[in-house]
Amino acid sequence: MKKIAFVTVILLSFSLSAQSKKNKKQQDIQSIKNMCGCYEVTFNFAETFNYSKDSLYKPSKTKVDKGLEWAQLVTDTNDKIVIQHILQVGNPAKPMIVKHWRQDWLYENTDFYLYDGDNNWAFTKKPKTEVEGQWTQKVYQVDDSPRYEGSATWVHVDGKSYWENTTPAPLPRREYTTRGDYNVTLRGNRHETSDAGWIHDQDNAKIIRKEGQADVILAMEKGYNTYVKVPDERCKGASDWWQEHHDKWTTVRSKWDEVFKRNTDLTLKEKVDNKVLYKHLFDDEISKEQEISEVIESFVQN
Repeated sequence: MKKIAFVTVILLSFSLSAQSKKNKKQQDIQSIKNMCGCYEVTFNFAETFNYSKDSLYKPSKTKVDKGLEWAQLVTDTNDKIVIQHILQVGNPAKPMIVKHWRQDWLYENTDFYLYDGDNNWAFTKKPKTEVEGQWTQKVYQVDDSPRYEGSATWVHVDGKSYWENTTPAPLPRREYTTRGDYNVTLRGNRHETSDAGWIHDQDNAKIIRKEGQADVILAMEKGYNTYVKVPDERCKGASDWWQEHHDKWTTVRSKWDEVFKRNTDLTLKEKVDNKVLYKHLFDDEISKEQEISEVIESFVQN
């Protein structure tokens, strides 16, 4: 009788644990999906410390930008959530629409492309035990090429929901057009959601990375991007643009998925025919599946 009771307790404990994990996962999913909708966004970046030995070193200028951003829910499954960001700026009557970054959230993902500098991403496979209960955030460029990704656990405590991770990344656009003295950004990302919107809090290190040598920190940067939720109708221009163009970008994503499934290190050319990738893909003349595939393959070096 005692043995039966012991087994019953073990099974009950397992059942409660499984239910707790399921409830936690649903809470995670809701926090991620809370990043969708229309937002007044403010991007703030400031260089805080520098460690350069060059007396003529000039820190990056503080940068503040504002606009409306539409975060479109693209994929909504139990283990994968895809959110496409679209910027809307200028005159509300005739806004300028810019396809912006994209974030994919994958549950207990084990396959990673980690940036290693010089337009190279090293394929890494982690054991399942290392990512149990975690969500991977995969961030993509405006042309859906890789940017950075990392895995961590969503935390729900004291009325807060947040996710934190540190991972290597390419230079942001605001930097690589003006800076050539470092080649990797070590991004400390914190996403915190609330009823009012969400915050992307960053503590970034500007890294000089050379093969066979230890990384050198050139400077530190603080990023603090706020997303304040506003009525969805304010982002109608961006939402309408997505409805018109989402078929093409579904094809682009599918092609990139094919490339990523090769599970090998990935190096991308900076330019083909003297144009960067997004300029090729933003061309309305490039719309058919075969054309999109050929453009992307022309940038893949291995």
